[in-house]
Amino acid sequence: MATPVKKPSFNTRFKTSPNKNVATRSSKSSSNRLLTNKSLPKSKPRPANPVIVLFNKPFDVLCQFTDEAGRKTLKDFIAIPDVYAAGRLDRDSEGLLLLTNDGQLQAKLTQPNQKTFKTYWVQVEGEPSQQAIESLQQGVVLKDGKTLPAKVRIIPEPDVWPRTPAVRERKAIPTSWLEIQICEGKNRQVRRMTAHVGYPTLRLIRYKIGQWSLDNLANGEYQVINQTASAKS
Repeated sequence: MATPVKKPSFNTRFKTSPNKNVATRSSKSSSNRLLTNKSLPKSKPRPANPVIVLFNKPFDVLCQFTDEAGRKTLKDFIAIPDVYAAGRLDRDSEGLLLLTNDGQLQAKLTQPNQKTFKTYWVQVEGEPSQQAIESLQQGVVLKDGKTLPAKVRIIPEPDVWPRTPAVRERKAIPTSWLEIQICEGKNRQVRRMTAHVGYPTLRLIRYKIGQWSLDNLANGEYQVINQTASAKS
């Protein structure tokens, strides 16, 4: 929903002339405009060849290109310069990561007010009750505030790649898969949401970001989408 535009207001005051008992009007609108324009961040121009990289991130890979500790990073999989992740995916999570050299697109996908929905396939311990599903749908209260309403449903086990190392499952306790769609990005939000209603997350795969998905993208592989070509077609 677009934010309503406020009517411009002018900061006007009256001052008294030292020689006459006459109040004269003095407008500060021009100076206010100058100050406002200086304080506005300059938008970075779009690159000549904007690209989107869709990457199916494996488990235990950091969402960055360097790591002093020698852990696996994006550099081990992606050899494309000047692209940066639009949002993050935890080291112990898998699935779709979107990278781009387009700062405007990156901001659009990461700003909460844009409400870009992200879809996750979540393996949880136990069999969630209808009450638990409804709680997730309505929003749950975490330490950093209440989550926004989410789209949540139980799904069959998806046909996905085996995880290395394998998920530790307890033989006496069954597991279930949920599809959870959220449009915000609190730290480790999905894991905290399912734990809050009593069903800890065992495996977390991001399947979709907005219009982009993991379809036909093997784990550890990436696909480059040329935005210039897409705009012309």
